[in-house]
Amino acid sequence: MMKKVVIQSRKFLFIFVTLLLAYGTMLREEVSAQTQQMSVKFENMSLLDALGHLSKQTGGKILYNHERIDKSVRINVVLTNKALPDILNKCLQGTKYMYKEVDGVYVISEKEEVVVQEKKEIVVKGNVKDERGEPMPGATIILKGTTIGITSNETGDFTLLLPAKDSLILLVSFIGYETQEIKVQGDKKLNIRMKIETSALEDVVVTGYANIDKKSFTGNAVSVSKEELLKVSKSNVIQALQVFDPSFRIRENNKWGSDPNALPEVNIRGTSSTGVKALDADPLDKSNLKNNSNLPTFIMDGFEITAEKLYDFDPNRIQNITILKDAAATAIYGSRAANGVVVITTVAPKAGQLSVTYSLTGKVSTPDLSDYNLMNARELLDTEIAAGFYEAETFPELYSKREELLAKEANIARGVNTYWLSQPLRTEFNTQHSLYMEGGAQGLRYGIDFSYRNDKGVMKESFRKRIGGGFSINYQVKGLSVRNYISYSVMNSEDSPYGSFSSYASALPYDRYKDENGVIAQNLPQWHNRSGMTTEDLGRVNPLYESTLNNFSGSKYEELIDNFGVNWMFAEHFQLKGDFSVTRRFSTTERFVDPKSLQNKNESLSVNNMSSGSYNLSKSEELSWNTNILFAYNQMVNRHNINLTAGLNIMANKSEGTSSQYKGFPSGSLNSINYAEEIYEKPTANERLSRMVGFLAGLNYTYNNIYLLDASCRFDGSSDFGKDKKFAPFWSAGLGINIHNYEFMKQQGVLSTLKLRASYGATGKVNFPPYVAKTTYEVLTDQWYRTGFGALLKALGNPALSWEKTKTFDAGFQLGFMHDRLFITGSWYHKKTTGLITTVAIPTSSGFNDYYDNMGNVLNKGIELDVKYEIVRRQDWNFSVYGNMSHNKNEILAISEALKRYNDRVNQYYQRSSNLKSSSEILTKYEEGGSNTAKYGMKSLGIDPANGKEMFLKKDGTITYTWSGDEMVIIGDTEPDAQGAFGFNVRYKNLSLFASFMYKFGGDAYNSTLVTKVENAKIYEENVDKRVLKQRWQKPGDNAKYKDIRNQDGYTKPTSRFMQKDNELSLNSITLGYDLDSKFLRKYKFGLVRFELGANELFRISTIKQERGTEFPYAHSYNFSIKINFN
Repeated sequence: MMKKVVIQSRKFLFIFVTLLLAYGTMLREEVSAQTQQMSVKFENMSLLDALGHLSKQTGGKILYNHERIDKSVRINVVLTNKALPDILNKCLQGTKYMYKEVDGVYVISEKEEVVVQEKKEIVVKGNVKDERGEPMPGATIILKGTTIGITSNETGDFTLLLPAKDSLILLVSFIGYETQEIKVQGDKKLNIRMKIETSALEDVVVTGYANIDKKSFTGNAVSVSKEELLKVSKSNVIQALQVFDPSFRIRENNKWGSDPNALPEVNIRGTSSTGVKALDADPLDKSNLKNNSNLPTFIMDGFEITAEKLYDFDPNRIQNITILKDAAATAIYGSRAANGVVVITTVAPKAGQLSVTYSLTGKVSTPDLSDYNLMNARELLDTEIAAGFYEAETFPELYSKREELLAKEANIARGVNTYWLSQPLRTEFNTQHSLYMEGGAQGLRYGIDFSYRNDKGVMKESFRKRIGGGFSINYQVKGLSVRNYISYSVMNSEDSPYGSFSSYASALPYDRYKDENGVIAQNLPQWHNRSGMTTEDLGRVNPLYESTLNNFSGSKYEELIDNFGVNWMFAEHFQLKGDFSVTRRFSTTERFVDPKSLQNKNESLSVNNMSSGSYNLSKSEELSWNTNILFAYNQMVNRHNINLTAGLNIMANKSEGTSSQYKGFPSGSLNSINYAEEIYEKPTANERLSRMVGFLAGLNYTYNNIYLLDASCRFDGSSDFGKDKKFAPFWSAGLGINIHNYEFMKQQGVLSTLKLRASYGATGKVNFPPYVAKTTYEVLTDQWYRTGFGALLKALGNPALSWEKTKTFDAGFQLGFMHDRLFITGSWYHKKTTGLITTVAIPTSSGFNDYYDNMGNVLNKGIELDVKYEIVRRQDWNFSVYGNMSHNKNEILAISEALKRYNDRVNQYYQRSSNLKSSSEILTKYEEGGSNTAKYGMKSLGIDPANGKEMFLKKDGTITYTWSGDEMVIIGDTEPDAQGAFGFNVRYKNLSLFASFMYKFGGDAYNSTLVTKVENAKIYEENVDKRVLKQRWQKPGDNAKYKDIRNQDGYTKPTSRFMQKDNELSLNSITLGYDLDSKFLRKYKFGLVRFELGANELFRISTIKQERGTEFPYAHSYNFSIKINFN
């Protein structure tokens, strides 16, 4: 394993060093420009190109007019270690040009202009300061439309020699500040105040294909800036998005808690299909993202990425994220848009002198065990006594139990009180590093990024490590822009070898986990068995034993991405854009079980079995490419503003994978496949190839900035579908009105924004297993005939299989008061999905049980509300509050026969279940009129006071004591009545404080802890919840909540008695920040130094008391960060 990691690191270092060399070349050019002596070699080069080269090397100290330099003039100049004036004299020798030095700037002009030069040129002087009046050295000042420019000195002053014209406009820019357009007014000194940049993307909706003015957009979208994301989370982008959009939700994973390798499963505005069903889920898959039909589409810089890519991505590289929710916003993505689209825009390099930004985040993660309420050794033994487990009817039995009791008492007397929950856990310190370098001239910009993040989980030896780097370059000349970004990333992860956390929660506190020699024991005492004897030989498994072996389980991937784009403004108002992206990815998953491990079950090492252990290896390679060709037209004609986009999108993805299993290893340390005794069964290989083409068009139209229209259409074709339904159309239309722009509304000063909008459209989705539209065969490679091997039909294809289609109506409003200091946004939506792709039962006489077809309908409808109020808005301090809320109702309108058959499987699962864990699980069934989040069980009438048994209400209204799967009805729904977030943001001078709270109420949850650790608690075998003896039925006439503790007549199966209201409030994040004084920083050439302290999930209040994170516990996290920018 270590060798493989080293090889990966070497690959990454090689690529990163290559990027640094490229950066070094550029840096040398910049440094050489600052020296007194230079060397040049101009062989048959045009004078114009030579001047451009010199201007770049000297940082813009040579000024000239492109149009007035004769492009036909060519020179031959080779000089070594010469001053700039000497080089200019040599270059201009024999030409009609000369130079003149003004305040250290060399101005090139024609010789015949010298006589009247003073009349044709003006000297412009000025000073650049920030919002607080502090001078800004290093600000770039450029004459608009030319390359004539300079930078401000240490006091913020500058002097420019410009051609005398009627209208001169200067562009003043500085990293982190908005670019200002300043009109020159004769020889009057310019006093320029720069404003901190809030990001230009805040005023537009980024759809991935076009940027649309928010004021003219009729769709439903939520935009989140980089600064907002980092206030909530410095590492988890997906987790942070929940705060800003209440309809964007991560499915709660009570099983895997804070496991860094459990990827989040998200949805927008509810679930539109059944997704991955519980009985069909891979038990080793922690997130069920594969073929998940409820996931939104993720787009980064115009190209689709996976949820895992965003999960592992460095948040410091993100400029803005836009969540597109309704058809008007998403229909441009056609067959990928039904579940919503998340558009990520990364930071692009900016022109100017070299700027370096470094961010360090340190995070302390501590286990959150506040939801565990287990007994200590004394309490558990007292509970066993109270439950009567040491009573007996015969003397031999009594003697054996008294002996057991005395042994446990002796352990407690010796101080044995093992806190098992702490054994596999740790408090861990993690670091995250982010480095970004950018610079270049206006025409040639570059950026280099590097990131490192290691998330070590709170369970020992679990981690997820990411390393990434990239190089971007952007070249602009007149109306042409060419850009390229290449990145390489590596992820390496391992699961904790300490096993399931639930095994520690069940361990007995009066047991010692080490033997007399201080070595972790393989077995724990078997305190009682059928003979009533205690023995170490046949004892229970020590959950810590596996951690002493060489078991490991993990995954890794390497990913190389190249994004290339060309943007050509070939005429006024017209633009042609082309993008191409290629991604190459290599993934490996491996799992090794030590020969000594008890996971080998019947194949463990013994005298009779000298070979054990197993190694599972899966590898995959993926190559995908994506190209966009877009035409755009943008023009303002009188009061008509027209934005038109049309284009072509082509995608292809090919993946290949192999899986193999090896058995029999001599020891845990010799775990290479070279040492395996055999390959278990024949290795398998799989392959998938899919292609898609889409033709798209979009229109955004505004009349007088009052009447708004959006329209889009897309025609998609996919190789994944049947030959009869390869193509399908998708479309949307939206209307809106800016009432506040009417003249009569401009007369009043209270209502600053009043916008109404509505949209309707049809979108689709394609998240389902590959090749389901095609008839497939299984090749019998183990049975060879004289003509070769044979094949059997494996699955029946459906040539008419098509997209799932979702039709969405969305209506909303925007209200702004007092210049939008109070801003309210609301919307209502109705989203109906038809033609769900699901299995359909067919007669077995056909040779198959089912096949895939478009059957089933699901409806989601709800409301969303967002409120922001800037209570105080002053130069030195600002105080604002915000809150949002969403409500969604999901309803299954129609299901297939196959889903009804799945419901029967759920019933049979409970009937056959013979253990407590399986019985206590509550599985979702799918019935018309129900929902995808409904929970099923029998309606309970409580515990019968007469006999202590549970009474159930059957569907026909009769009462029974017998639980039956066929009598299960909806007993609750996990979808809350409302959920959202609220918080505040305070800034006083250089100090800031941000906090966000999350809430939900009205939903239901099944409290499985009350089932397994209270009512059906195995007190004599496992540790239990402290509530185990409370509200128990003991004698006839008792009105109790739980059965008699001695009742062992079976396990409690899903019942409404344990369904509880799930209301929750949590402090999601809090961040305190401080910026060092800008005047002090500029003295030492720093642009920004910021310190932040923060925390996530500090507290949580819930109406349900149950164990959370049963396989991997949840965690609190505390972080500090330092961000430094210098140039």
